[in-house]
Order: sequence, then C-alpha cells, then structure tokens
Amino acid sequence: MEDQERFVPQPEDRFTFGLWTVGNRGRDPFGDAVRPTIAPTTIVRELSRLGAYGVTLHDNDLVPIDATPAERDRIVREFKAALDDHHLAVPMVTVNLFYDPVFKDGALTSAAPAVRRFAVDKAKRAMDLGHELGATIFVLWGGREGAEVDAAKDPRDALRWYRESLNELTDHIIRNGYPMRIALEPKPNEPRSDIYLPTVGSMLAFIQTLDHAERVGVNPEVAHAKMAGLNPVHEVAQAIDQQKLFHIDLNDQRIARFDQDLRFGSDDLKGTFYLVKLLEDSGYDGPRHFDAHPYRTEDIEGVWQFARGSMRSYLAYREKVRRFHQDGEIQAVLARIQKLHSEGPAIDGEASLNWWRERGYAYEELDQLVTELLLGMR
Repeated sequence: MEDQERFVPQPEDRFTFGLWTVGNRGRDPFGDAVRPTIAPTTIVRELSRLGAYGVTLHDNDLVPIDATPAERDRIVREFKAALDDHHLAVPMVTVNLFYDPVFKDGALTSAAPAVRRFAVDKAKRAMDLGHELGATIFVLWGGREGAEVDAAKDPRDALRWYRESLNELTDHIIRNGYPMRIALEPKPNEPRSDIYLPTVGSMLAFIQTLDHAERVGVNPEVAHAKMAGLNPVHEVAQAIDQQKLFHIDLNDQRIARFDQDLRFGSDDLKGTFYLVKLLEDSGYDGPRHFDAHPYRTEDIEGVWQFARGSMRSYLAYREKVRRFHQDGEIQAVLARIQKLHSEGPAIDGEASLNWWRERGYAYEELDQLVTELLLGMR
C-alpha cells in the first residue's frame, strides 16, 4: 500500500491535460464519434478529482468560433468559476488555426493576405483569452502550414509570412504586458503533404530570425517525433540545450504510424524512461502536459481511467529514475565506463590507437541492467 501511495498524482506534480484530450470523442477518418461531448466544466471537476494541476485549451475548445461577445463572456465566466471551485490552473492555451476550411491552404503561411490577417487576429484573441485565464504559455501548432503543390507557393515567401506573423504576435504580448511566451510545436507528418519547420531543430533555427527570439521557444511532442522515426529524447535534449523547452506534450506512438496519441508510456517503455529521466535530471519545471486520447473503444469511465493512468505512469517512471540513480550496480558500471573514457591514454601513436580500438565499453551490461530495472527485476 505504501508503494502504491507514491503513484497518487498531486497538484505539485504539475500534470495537465487539454480539453481536447480527455474531451476527444473517438472520431477518426474512418468512423464517427463513439462518446458524448463532455462539458469543459465537467472536465475541470474530474481532472481536479484525479489530482491534476491544470487544464489547457484551444480557443474553440471553450468558445465556439461563431459565439457572440455576450456568449463568449458567459462561457468564460462559468469556466473561471469552475477553475476556482476545483483549484485548477490554466498554464497554457493555444489557438485552432487548422480546423476551419478557411485555413485549408495555411493560416500564418497562407498566400492570401486576408487569411493571414484573420489568423493573426484569431491568435491574438486566443492570447487575450489565455491571459484572462492566467496562462503564461501560448502554444502554436502550424497544422496547416505546409504544401502539396510546391509550384503554388514559394517556401521562402511562406517562411517570410510565418516570421511576420510571429513578430506581430510577440509584439501583441509585449504591448499588452502579458507575462506570456510562445512555444512553437513541430510535427513532421500530417495533415499537409509537407509541413514547414517539421522538427525541433528547424524550429530552433527559425526562432533565431525573429524580432523577439527570447520570447519564443518550442513545444516538442513525443508522438510527432516518433511518427517520423526520430528520437523524442534527442529532440527534447536539443531544446533544453538551447534553453528553449517552454512546454512539452507527453504521449506515446509507434514509429511510422498515423498520429496515434497513445496514453503516455504505454508503448515504448525504455524510450519513455529516458525521456522522464531527461526531464527530471535537467530540472525542467514546466507542466507535464498529456496530449493524448483515450482509445476509441472506451466509454466515459474509460476516459477517466486514461487520465489517471497517464499521471500514474509518469510517477512510476519517475520512481524508476530515482532507483536508477540509487542502484549501486548501475552506478558502478557507469563509473567504470566514465573512468575508461576519462583516463584512457592520449592518442599519440599506434600503441595508444590500438588501446582504444580494443576496448569494450560495457554498454551491453549497462543496457541489461536498465532493462532489468524497468522489468522490476531490480
């Protein structure tokens, strides 16, 4: 029982979910919804009961795109009351620039100035909503920022429009005095044939061209990296190295599949362990945000099992990280490897070259020990 109590989520663990995650109704390209809509205020209540820290949202997850100003104010007022009643925070908001048909050829990279204007203004209103709810992170996923027909749009123009739009959005933050930063979310695949700025590395390079690069970072997602066969741990490490990990989306994914958004840690146990280890060892103090969906097979009760399982899994992996650092045999092997690397001879001739050529690094032994740790053998 004592062991199980370590895996009970608490607000200080900073676990968050999007309204669109637990609220996902199971619709996919080949089948309609299998669950009823869950009201945002109900989601707030249930996540609080499960021990979450906060909830996040796209603008239209909460306020319909066609809501009148009076309807918008009523919805927001009721939502804020639920947040207060259940002691939940809203650390991040984002904007939906991908669903409406107006964005079919891009939002911030649309060749049409009228569409770009509409997209930027919509994003500004989402920022205003986020500030009203207390959010300090604004995530921007460029889901429609891409192309199928390269003859139709010069990618240099698209990047210039992207840059101009982001500069205007950071100006909006600064002009209004919002304590808010922007986190760009890369995704190599879907829904366009080719996506602009598809990886963490390409986003980081682009950020350096912005007027206020210090206000813009990245929001890596596990599934997005794995869809393209990339290593999420390395993607996140690059963001940390550049001090640009402003937010993170946690889920799971099988390599080269469609965007599965599986429950965190449910598929790749070793990869998830190393990701949690990286976050914990680096001192990342932002939200642990679960951007995943319950299986389409589930009813409403299954939705809450999904949310509970996501948080418990993170806590279990975090416990494995603690045991990794305390395991005497693992640490002895690491020390032996590090000593070999640091105390081996300088390369100044054939004899020293051969010394390095003949050495084994004991990585098989280390990897097996980590595997045994994850399998509960240690």
